[in-house]
Amino acid sequence: MSRRTVLVVDDDHGIADGVRLRLRSAGYETLVASDGMDGIAAAIEHQPDVVLMDVRMPNMDGLAALETLRIDGQTRHIPVIMLSASLRDQETALEAGAQFFLTKPYRSHDLLAAIECALDNDRQLRETAK
Repeated sequence: MSRRTVLVVDDDHGIADGVRLRLRSAGYETLVASDGMDGIAAAIEHQPDVVLMDVRMPNMDGLAALETLRIDGQTRHIPVIMLSASLRDQETALEAGAQFFLTKPYRSHDLLAAIECALDNDRQLRETAK
């Protein structure tokens, strides 16, 4: 089985680089985008297995990008995990179609567990659809 690809969308380059390194050490391929617009473009072009996306970003925030991903037929199937320092964003993110929501700062273990769970859920949905 090929390595799974995770798209990290975060305007904080330090956080994005840290997550990218952690995911690579856990065996994932990674892509990085710095705002919602770039994240949408990368999701369409690369079709990652999971998207990790910050809520608060310039140009297009994560919630608007999530809504766009859910509407687009090319990306609506991709599981999205939203990240935010504000717990107030949780309900909005989940209602908009995020599979999981993690508050910053998050533990590496929780991030990896959310990714694995999102991948398992996606795999089960695809098998059920067959």
